[in-house]
Amino acid sequence: MIGRIAGIILHRAQDHVLIDVRGVGYIVHVSERTAASLPPAGQATALYTELLVREDLLQLFGFPSLLEKEWHRLLTSVQGVGAKVSLAILGTLSAEGLSRALALGDWSALRKAPGVGPKLAQRITMELKDKAPAIMALGGSLSVDLGPMPEAEVIESGGTKKPTPAPRVDGNAQATADALSALSNLGYAPSEAAGAVAEAQGREPGAPTAALIRAALRLLAPKE
Repeated sequence: MIGRIAGIILHRAQDHVLIDVRGVGYIVHVSERTAASLPPAGQATALYTELLVREDLLQLFGFPSLLEKEWHRLLTSVQGVGAKVSLAILGTLSAEGLSRALALGDWSALRKAPGVGPKLAQRITMELKDKAPAIMALGGSLSVDLGPMPEAEVIESGGTKKPTPAPRVDGNAQATADALSALSNLGYAPSEAAGAVAEAQGREPGAPTAALIRAALRLLAPKE
């Protein structure tokens, strides 16, 4: 199983990237969002990968984080959701947007993805709403650094070598995981906590953990 690809980008397209790994070129299919975030050809990159094996086909699908890869696995467990539909959803919503949509039962958000009609959007939401909190709770531990990049001979004007920036840990995923853990410790059900955290994040994008917990608790407080 190929779980990670790290190498030099030879070619970028809207839905895939060709990565050279020690002389071997790998075509990795990615979402439009991921493709847009990759560096230009000639620079180093790394992606977590999922290998699709069929009788007459081998395809690699790439993700910028383990968290997004887990969402892809969960999406493709739903009947009617193949790898391309999953990438379309993640490319439209992002992992954070998907988790929020599922936690809130907002199937209309999934309809924005190409190839997702109302029936499929409702099926995805119904089947995954109760499973989403578990992935959301893992977000902090799954948003890890991709590790050292291969060296790329990228020369800027003036003859200096441009360093490859290190991947960053997703702070929003860590805040989500910590907030869910805190609410769980307070006795809230996973689906109830996930819905409150998702709504709080929608109102205050990028909120730190403490602010997220306070906002979620306000939403969970009994209404008079």
